[in-house]
Amino acid sequence: MSGLIGRKVGMTSLFDENGKNIPCTVIEAGPCVVTQVRTEEVDGYNALQLGFDDKKAKSSNKALDGHFAKAGTTAKKRVVEFQGFDGDYKLGDSVTVELFAEGEFVDVSGVSKGKGFQGVVKRHGFGGVGQATHGQHNRLRAPGSIGAASYPARVFKGMRMAGRMGGEKVKVQNLRVLKVVPEKNLLVVKGAIPGHKNTYVTIEK
Repeated sequence: MSGLIGRKVGMTSLFDENGKNIPCTVIEAGPCVVTQVRTEEVDGYNALQLGFDDKKAKSSNKALDGHFAKAGTTAKKRVVEFQGFDGDYKLGDSVTVELFAEGEFVDVSGVSKGKGFQGVVKRHGFGGVGQATHGQHNRLRAPGSIGAASYPARVFKGMRMAGRMGGEKVKVQNLRVLKVVPEKNLLVVKGAIPGHKNTYVTIEK
């Protein structure tokens, strides 16, 4: 699937033609530079490697500098491969937010906000003692019983328990594109996307 690399700017809301207030997310999408072209003959598949957001020279190394120099660009912070691009792209070409059109649907993936160590109510949606689940007496947000009987006398793998939450790659599918602003490289999609402000995301058609 073709796509772009972007950065989450934040959330806002728009009014549609019926006056309904729609929550939406603003993404700075591109421009991305084609830093490598994968071909069937050489690599066994067709794809484009895109780079986004300039990196400071002191943060790069000789190998990366040489790789990006072939495309005639500076080192980039984020590099992602996309398949399914239409058209003939060459090294150094720029792919902009005009790849997308208003009304179409996209998939956005990124790393979700890290929430640290959380209990079962927040992490898995347990009801707590208010729903009078077994194994609890007067501890409102406790997990309750986790074990079985004397057989198998162990806790099964995958048991939903407290633990570290968030900080995982998440993909949100079928978000409608509400607005494309080419002069500012902005893409406005309906709903929320993973991650905090300024986190990198990939947008796929």
